[in-house]
Amino acid sequence: MFTGIVEELGVVKNIAHKGAIIALSIQAAKCVEGTKLGDSIAVNGVCLTVVKAESGELTFELLVETSGLTNLGKLRIGQKVNLERSLRIGDRLSGHFVAGHIDCLGVIRNKSYVAGNLCFEIAIPQECIKYIVAKGSVAVDGISLTVAIRRSNIFSVYIIPHTLQNTTLSFKGPSALVNIECDILAKYRKQ
Repeated sequence: MFTGIVEELGVVKNIAHKGAIIALSIQAAKCVEGTKLGDSIAVNGVCLTVVKAESGELTFELLVETSGLTNLGKLRIGQKVNLERSLRIGDRLSGHFVAGHIDCLGVIRNKSYVAGNLCFEIAIPQECIKYIVAKGSVAVDGISLTVAIRRSNIFSVYIIPHTLQNTTLSFKGPSALVNIECDILAKYRKQ
């Protein structure tokens, strides 16, 4: 379980294909601290298991399915990713409950300023839009955000300067793919 509050930007150091497994190595500083084999780390919102943690680097193993259903399969060496360690009992829940299980890929359709505030419009598959609730929560590449508007298969989120400066959203624009995890409370309410 995560909160959607990104702890740091990691940098992809290596991507190695080993049969049906992809070994993904990410340079990190803060998220390596206290991390051990078997711990969970959200990488762009995807819950991954640490298989190696040493010398400022975390290594994960991805299945082909995870690679294909998320934007992790499109990562390149040198690219930055959002990192968050799993929630510990007693920690503050500053964002919302984020499981690290991606519901779908979204496509940024527009990145613009509305009344001086940065707004992203994101299109998602029609079958997932029912879980997006205005003024509810959504995780975009693992970032806990509040939904401003929902229409058709598009929703909008506003980004404060702190979030923009400390996440991968500063590098993303129209046509970029983002991992979407709908609010778990909205999913259970709709079933």
